[in-house]
Amino acid sequence: MIVSMTGFGRSKKEFDSFKVIVEMKSVNHRFCEISVRMPRQFLLFEEKIKKTVNQYIQRGRVDVFVTVEGEGYISRFLQVDWDLISQYEKAFVKTKDMYKLEGALSIDSLLHLPEVFTINENEDGVEELEDVILEVTKAAAIELHNMRKIEGMALKNDIAERLYIINEIVQNLKPYSVQVVEKYRERLEKKMKDFLDGKYEADEGRILTEVAIFADKADINEELTRLDSHISQFFKIIDTEGSVGRKLDFLVQEMNREMNTIGSKANDVVISQKVVEMKSELEKIKEQVQNIE
Repeated sequence: MIVSMTGFGRSKKEFDSFKVIVEMKSVNHRFCEISVRMPRQFLLFEEKIKKTVNQYIQRGRVDVFVTVEGEGYISRFLQVDWDLISQYEKAFVKTKDMYKLEGALSIDSLLHLPEVFTINENEDGVEELEDVILEVTKAAAIELHNMRKIEGMALKNDIAERLYIINEIVQNLKPYSVQVVEKYRERLEKKMKDFLDGKYEADEGRILTEVAIFADKADINEELTRLDSHISQFFKIIDTEGSVGRKLDFLVQEMNREMNTIGSKANDVVISQKVVEMKSELEKIKEQVQNIE
């Protein structure tokens, strides 16, 4: 089953004093690229988060957002720089004496002095959250993967419908390509008679030679056979598991090449019109394939 590269996943786990939320979204990308955004305290879990996501995502760009709300995992404490306060106090007294100033150093003044009082965070409990964060990440990745599978099913159905249209055109062109040669022979004989005003008896050998040359140049059976094979491979691949986007992209290129060759060989309005129809459907398939994992 094919999987889309577009999707969204979200999971949350709540505790008494905090909750962990992991959200992730994915878009198409040539390779697998995982970007994690989270609070600085949890950067040590980044590689494990990426590995967890990578278990479910083989291709595409995935943005992961980790949010931890609450304060149950961090304790804060006040730190006082007593030595700095002493230096401030000495400088205050010296300045007061030098310039004959009035007033006293108050607690309110101390609170506004830079670097005297600082609030530090104790992050000793951060490592204990590792299992929780990875558990929530896994749940979000599974939800993302399931959404990508649903989107992949829609892509598969759309691609299959367009392949059926292309296949029907290919099957119709196989017998018609033979008629093209016969029509060319009829036109050739008519032109020769019209040119010579009906006074010329056709040289059957010469006509056969011209028709044979034309048939060789305009023969599209080989291209139709290869298109047949590519269509069969396409159907098999979209029913297989795993990352198949690159294989399908290669097949689209090969099919486009065969269609271009048929268009260049065709000396017939009907075939040219059918090539345009096939290429129109193939272009839509190409757009869908760009979003397949």
